[in-house]
Amino acid sequence: MAKRSLQASDEGIRKAKQAFKRKGWTQEYLAASVGLDTRQPIWKFFTGKPVDRHAFNEICLILDLDPSEISQNPIIEELTPSEKPTNFALDIDSLVAKLRSAHYDKIQAQCATLYLLDIARPITINELYVDVNILEEINSKTWLEISDLQNFNSYEFDRFGLGKVRQKRICGLEAVSQYSKLMVLGKPGSGKTTFLQSLAISCNMGVYQQDCLPIFINLKNFAEDTRELNQSSLLNYLSEYFDNGIDEQQLITILINGKALILLDALDEVAAEDGDKVIKLLRQFIENFYKNRIIITCRIAAQHYKFQGFTEIEIADFTKSQIATFANKWFLAVAKQTPAKAQALADKFMQNLELAENSQILELVTTPILLNLTCLLFQFVEDFPSKRSELYKKALDLLLVRWDEARGIKRDQVYRDLSLLHKIKLLSRVAAITFAQGDYLLPETKMRQLIADYLSHLPNAATDVDALELESEAVLKAIEAQHGLLIERARGIYSFSHLTFQEYFTAREIIANANTQTLQELVNHINEKRWREIFLLSAGMLQPADALLKIMKQKVDTLAKNAKLQALLSWVSQKSHAVNLFYHPAGVRAFYFTIALPPEHPLARNQNFAISLDDRLAGTLSIDLALDLALTHALAVSLTITSDIFFQRFSALSLAIDLEHLLKDKPSLKTSLQNLNNQLPKPNQGREALKIWWQTHGETWIGKLRDMMISDRQIGHAWQFNEEDWQDLQQYWDANQLLLDCLNSADDVTSNLRESIKNSLFLLGS
Repeated sequence: MAKRSLQASDEGIRKAKQAFKRKGWTQEYLAASVGLDTRQPIWKFFTGKPVDRHAFNEICLILDLDPSEISQNPIIEELTPSEKPTNFALDIDSLVAKLRSAHYDKIQAQCATLYLLDIARPITINELYVDVNILEEINSKTWLEISDLQNFNSYEFDRFGLGKVRQKRICGLEAVSQYSKLMVLGKPGSGKTTFLQSLAISCNMGVYQQDCLPIFINLKNFAEDTRELNQSSLLNYLSEYFDNGIDEQQLITILINGKALILLDALDEVAAEDGDKVIKLLRQFIENFYKNRIIITCRIAAQHYKFQGFTEIEIADFTKSQIATFANKWFLAVAKQTPAKAQALADKFMQNLELAENSQILELVTTPILLNLTCLLFQFVEDFPSKRSELYKKALDLLLVRWDEARGIKRDQVYRDLSLLHKIKLLSRVAAITFAQGDYLLPETKMRQLIADYLSHLPNAATDVDALELESEAVLKAIEAQHGLLIERARGIYSFSHLTFQEYFTAREIIANANTQTLQELVNHINEKRWREIFLLSAGMLQPADALLKIMKQKVDTLAKNAKLQALLSWVSQKSHAVNLFYHPAGVRAFYFTIALPPEHPLARNQNFAISLDDRLAGTLSIDLALDLALTHALAVSLTITSDIFFQRFSALSLAIDLEHLLKDKPSLKTSLQNLNNQLPKPNQGREALKIWWQTHGETWIGKLRDMMISDRQIGHAWQFNEEDWQDLQQYWDANQLLLDCLNSADDVTSNLRESIKNSLFLLGS
């Protein structure tokens, strides 16, 4: 049975008095440092009388003494006779082994299980954990300019990892092996707790630090459990934490000899009123037991205190390979699929993520918390939600509300005074203003000014400029620390954590203030690629979306002001009417629009738009369309041939004009093509002869092919577009594509308007 009190030996009293003299303290000061209300226990300590064991240990540690060297053989008294060494010297390795065995089940129960939101059953950590990567330099603490982060003069930037400085990553286990004192920082939901749990389990299983005793403490629980205690310390808390499995004196021996792996989780979750006390107790514990390996986790923006000797590292976002590994594990363990089915689902999940239209989703799933949500939604229909705004809404609900609620965390009071609605409105206002200005990265002063402007219009808002300034700073830090929606990319440079969230909040602001003027202002950006997602989100969220779509259609029609573009559209209309309209008329117009373009143009013979209007165009084409497409291909082949390569391309050209299977009912065209084929030289004439023939006759031969196509099929025109014409054409095409995509994204559109817009695409004067 463990002793309730300890007393110093004669030699211990001598050592203690020497240490006390070196400190130069009074007994009253020492009592206060230990947390005692009276100096009586100090007097008892120095006179060799029994003292409460907690107080005895604290006095020794404050005086930089080993309690086991000061007390009267406390450890030996706790060992069984068979465990006592003959020379009464403690075998520390045996003690570690004994205590690891006694503590094994507790660590397994504490750390081996993950509890995921919206998942009814616990998941073991080994089933789902993916090794994290570590950044050894904290992004938010680097001194950089906005121009150093990334050039945002255009929209053609890497959405995946927006504004990140590319730095070397190392695996998490490598990082913790390099440093004995670590502060592990990360964004909300980045996997800090899971990382710490994995270390605890690895140590418990003997894979990592097998000669140490693993100790895992949730700092929020520590703060709450010791809040009402007058005398408290982390050592006392650990003594209670181990219940009867480990005696306090044995624990102290372990700690003094540096044989513990101490994992302190979620410093950011400690309530504000407990913060100073917890920091003080942690500092005292770290100073007293400095030989141990200690790891603390904290959200980046919530980390205000620095512990001496600690190295700060940051958990990096998941890479695509980590996302794939997580998805495979998720579908196997959480969705309970067979290994083969889980792998198939993970492969499909990654394939869908890689699609250009899902780049916004790819941004979000770089953190485990949002990756878990996305896998959950994907498993039911094996696809992402057709209405992306619903996914973003669920993600924001998770970050703004549910993540803290699920763990019973109450955050900063200043920010808590803002209702959820005002938080969303504030973020929407900031997003809309910055996005409209093309600002993805902002100086902290500008970000705070935007927040202050919003706060100033709230009821009972502070009118004093300095008060608003302080409040805006507090709100900015709270948004970053609590939800991770605004983050510090480098010192004094902020952005939304994901461009996707900035776009979503911008669309929300537009919807909240939707009227003819605001929608017209939006439509003025119809040819700016960076606004594309705003249009799609707005169309999907507007109830109804008719007003936006009408204004968009009016804008699209005004883009066809170029005379040459009008001529092309006129031809497209005439040609589509001349063929069998088995397909959607707008689909046929889109089809002919693309085959009219020269082969080097990106849109040439790209039928994706046409297929999106009528999926039958992806199958076997009708004779008219198949013939026109084949002839266009033959012309394109001939236009890409030079005399030097005519020998290699001869067979391809001959095959391209061999269209007998399409000409059963067109004898005149069949004869014309056969004549053209007969005019080509024989391939056995040799490379040089063929080269000379093409140099001499190639241009004339191509002219005949084009003339025949124009006269017989009204296709093959050489549109003499200059650079400005091509730009107008591309903008017109992109605007039609965006209009159709918005139409497909909108749930609430009157059926007449939907059909009217579809039927009038690529129709001049509509």
